Amino acid sequence: MTIWAIGDLHLSFGCPGKEMDKFGPHWVRHFEKIQKDWDDKVAPDDLVLIPGDISWAMHLEEAEKDLAWIAERPGTKVLIKGNHDYWWHSLSKIRKILPPSIHVLGTDAFHYNDISVCGARLWDSQEYTFAPYILISDTGNEKKAAKKDRDIEEDEKIFQREIGRLALGLQALHKDAKIKIVLTHYPPISADLADSTVSKMVEAAGVHHVIFGHLHNVHAGSGEKLFGVKNDVNYQLTSCDFLNFSLLRIIP
Repeated sequence: MTIWAIGDLHLSFGCPGKEMDKFGPHWVRHFEKIQKDWDDKVAPDDLVLIPGDISWAMHLEEAEKDLAWIAERPGTKVLIKGNHDYWWHSLSKIRKILPPSIHVLGTDAFHYNDISVCGARLWDSQEYTFAPYILISDTGNEKKAAKKDRDIEEDEKIFQREIGRLALGLQALHKDAKIKIVLTHYPPISADLADSTVSKMVEAAGVHHVIFGHLHNVHAGSGEKLFGVKNDVNYQLTSCDFLNFSLLRIIP
């Protein structure tokens, strides 16, 4: 069994007019690139992790076509909410309509064989910034310099609330799991791997991998050191354009 990851799918099958084409030629019909790569290399018993920004839909009914597209792909899929997943309101309602191969995380954990996965969206934080990197963001760090003090304070309140949700998820991880994985949408740590609130939490919980997205104008091979392994935790950016619309093999 293999674990794969890809984030920020930004699908729009249920809401025409919200295609990603405006963000550059590489985004034109990007879902076809993902579909071919996914179908070619993922086996039915594999696990696929999707750390948020799944659909541009505003309502659950609009997101169903995007979820159906994901369900058609091979493997068992685990999803968390991103900052653009406006359709993601009630976890109970979402779970009622989910196809069998898709699982969504709240403050709980998903257990699959010897693997345990939890997650939290997170939010902007003053702990670190990614100003040179973010392209698609409605509350992104690239706007931080222009924000008023009250906006920064509100960001911090949301961030702390997300930290609380992450703490509950970490508690829900199976204590005997051989592989412990955390999904976040926002990066949990700076690109240079300086200590952060989240890094200390996941280290204490014995987590092996933290998978995240949100950053979009970062390019593999740029020569910059972006994330990696810190204190035995592997931090991996999986925004689909960063991965050239190919799933990233996490394990083995």
